[in-house]
Amino acid sequence: MIDHGTIDRIMDAAQIVDVVSDFVTLRKRGVNYVGLCPFHDDKTPSFYVSPSKGLCKCFACGKGGNVVHFIMEHEQLSYPEALKWLAKKYHIEIQEKELTDEQKLAQSERESLFVVNQWARDYFQHTLKNHEEGKSVGMAYLRNRGFRDDIIEKFQLGYCTESHDAMGKEALQKGYKKEFLVKTGLCYETDDHRLRDRFWGRVIFPVHTLSGKVVAFGGRVLASATKGVKVKYVNSPESDIYKKSNELYGIYFAKQAIVKQDRCFLVEGYTDVISMHQSGVENVVASSGTALTPGQIKLIHRFTNNMTILYDGDSAGIKASLRGIDMLLEEGMNIKVCLLPDGEDPDSFARQHNATEFQAFIKDHETDFIRFKTNLLMEDAGKDPIKRAELIGSIVQSISVIPEAIVRDVYIKECAQLLHVEDRLLVSEVAKRREQQAESKAVQAERERQRAQRQAEQQAMDANGEPLPPPPTEMEAALPDDELPPPVLGDELVAGNQPLPPPPGYLPHASKVNEELLKYERLILRMIIRYGEQVLFQDDEQHDVTVIGYIDSELKNDELTFSTPLHQQILNEAIAHQANNGFKAERYFLMHENPTVSQFAGNLISERYQLSKYHSKGQKIIGDEERLGELIPHLVINYKYAIVGEELKKMLQQLQDPSITNDAEKCNDLMNRYSELRQTQNLMAKHLGDRVVIKV
Repeated sequence: MIDHGTIDRIMDAAQIVDVVSDFVTLRKRGVNYVGLCPFHDDKTPSFYVSPSKGLCKCFACGKGGNVVHFIMEHEQLSYPEALKWLAKKYHIEIQEKELTDEQKLAQSERESLFVVNQWARDYFQHTLKNHEEGKSVGMAYLRNRGFRDDIIEKFQLGYCTESHDAMGKEALQKGYKKEFLVKTGLCYETDDHRLRDRFWGRVIFPVHTLSGKVVAFGGRVLASATKGVKVKYVNSPESDIYKKSNELYGIYFAKQAIVKQDRCFLVEGYTDVISMHQSGVENVVASSGTALTPGQIKLIHRFTNNMTILYDGDSAGIKASLRGIDMLLEEGMNIKVCLLPDGEDPDSFARQHNATEFQAFIKDHETDFIRFKTNLLMEDAGKDPIKRAELIGSIVQSISVIPEAIVRDVYIKECAQLLHVEDRLLVSEVAKRREQQAESKAVQAERERQRAQRQAEQQAMDANGEPLPPPPTEMEAALPDDELPPPVLGDELVAGNQPLPPPPGYLPHASKVNEELLKYERLILRMIIRYGEQVLFQDDEQHDVTVIGYIDSELKNDELTFSTPLHQQILNEAIAHQANNGFKAERYFLMHENPTVSQFAGNLISERYQLSKYHSKGQKIIGDEERLGELIPHLVINYKYAIVGEELKKMLQQLQDPSITNDAEKCNDLMNRYSELRQTQNLMAKHLGDRVVIKV
């Protein structure tokens, strides 16, 4: 068994464009990529890949899904075999075994840390908006910085009061364990075992993962809380769920814009990101004041090959970041640098300019990194021959890490002119550096191999210190057939050769599942997977009603169940998990442990469907997410309308049955029922009107 943590690492590392490109020639089209489908004889490109969603789909043959499904289909592998294939490609070690009690406990604790962080985020937000100190100090600071309320809400900003233990006490009263408050870094324990808030007296900036989970917080101290406080920013310490080197502030909000613009702007701090978003520039992330790490670089590289780094003119800070930029070059990325006007940083500059002006300034002032670095160091070197030699060595080092030979050659020629040296000298030095790098990597790889071998030898001992038998072969380790998920035929799951019995439902006498109802069910499930956790409205008691909650209530009121086991399973799991803190339906189903479910979810998300009316003439098209409160109820009514129509057809067929027409009592009962359903159908039709009719 492959544990969930390993699966998460594989899914986070696997870039769908990268994987699909191994088998399909892709061309960029808008925010997506397109190519000839590898699963059928495709004459015109119909195979689309979405890097932001991590999905692929052929709109001709219908095959697709996430990166695991693609490998399963293309290489004809099972689900665990496809995971192994991806793990090998991305150098991720897999140890298949049953989870120990300790591992199960660690997995449970990991989820608990996420839950505590989510509660803390909500607590900080509530304090900012509703607490007297939050409004007078925290909100006043944010508004003085020029942040609009919608931006404050978008980035989930909050506030922690100057009381040193208010949040901790509240958390304990709510039932959250002290150990998790300490492990997340929200609190720390004093020598006398008292619990103290880490972020007291600070505005709070939550840090989100790529999928939107809160893993950490940053807190900025304010003027009223500066007595005795020397550190302006305090950040969460690393934990089981937070590794600073693998996270970028703002990546969750920026990923779609990065793909759309095919460029990422890199800034230093939280407020830089927020101000640029407010000005309309959304493809921006922050390294949070640290040099770039390989993990952060790979995260950006998943979405674009182009990066522009924005500097505020602090030469010391620029020089400190040069090494990190060399790592970007090593990844094969195209790096540009833009210096902002004197006295300006991305935060202040964005507050004074809109998106068009900001983008225009960058376009006019950005320069290639190698040229920028050469000019920067030449100013320092002057005519000092020693410094000039160091300069040449630094430039050569940057050029040598670039993987593309043509790009290296272009830079060598350009730098030779700038540095007034013969290009033959630079060619020789670059070749020498690359040879040294190759040797260094080979030595490191050998050290890693030997270390892994020693660990394996140490682990290959039983409790008495005796050698264990050799590990099973790959074939022996493969999962037996009875542990694999059942195959899928249409939408019905089968076990062996016997179809699973249909669930009790609204048409117990139906001889076969109605295709129109299947399509409505798929549309409802599509909305559940994409928007299930989103709030539609508040009920009379001011309780939030989510998309999942509304659909669950509507179906239960009429005792309706879906027509296939797969549809009903997804609905049941969505209902069961909707109350879980941090539940994201799309992520949950796309990464479902059953590949049949995850592939079905991927297909649903990428399906094309149409509503009868998108917009009025001259008005902009309104997306689904902006009108869920109208769309979901009408979709459910359309579904019920189709059910009633199907039932009426069955009744008409029964009324032609002599055994019923010759029985006055049965005939009258059926006629009365038919009349009631017709009235219900007319009411539905009147309610629907022509506003939102789903075309299936």
